[in-house]
Amino acid sequence: MSVITYRQALRDTLRAEMVRDENVLVIGEEIGVFEGSYKITEGLLKEFGPRRVKDTPIAEEGFVGAAVGAAMLGLRPVVELMTINFSLIAIDQIINHAAKIYGMFGGQTSVPLVIRTPAAAVSSSARRTRRTSSCSTPSSPASR
Repeated sequence: MSVITYRQALRDTLRAEMVRDENVLVIGEEIGVFEGSYKITEGLLKEFGPRRVKDTPIAEEGFVGAAVGAAMLGLRPVVELMTINFSLIAIDQIINHAAKIYGMFGGQTSVPLVIRTPAAAVSSSARRTRRTSSCSTPSSPASR
């Protein structure tokens, strides 16, 4: 029995879709040269070039919005967010644009878009996380 990692399954599937359809592109932070925080996009920049593997600045709302527009025009973007927390930065683009455009345009256009993100990553700083609880549990008055 052959064993494949979750990372390899994601990479193989993404690559297969990029081979199958030239309109599929990947967009996100550090996914090209650095090959992604979790190495899911390893080798894709070399194989498909910078036209289809787009490194972006740290601006989730901007590049998710660009992906929504690209999808409306016929491309099939796969957006990679470093962690699920960062989806909150782009929530307006996800909820008020990507999810509603089909209805807003009476079914005349769709948004064939994938947003891929790990859900259990640990953020490296308080400014890049959306955690609202403290990291430690305060002691109860009885234990003081």
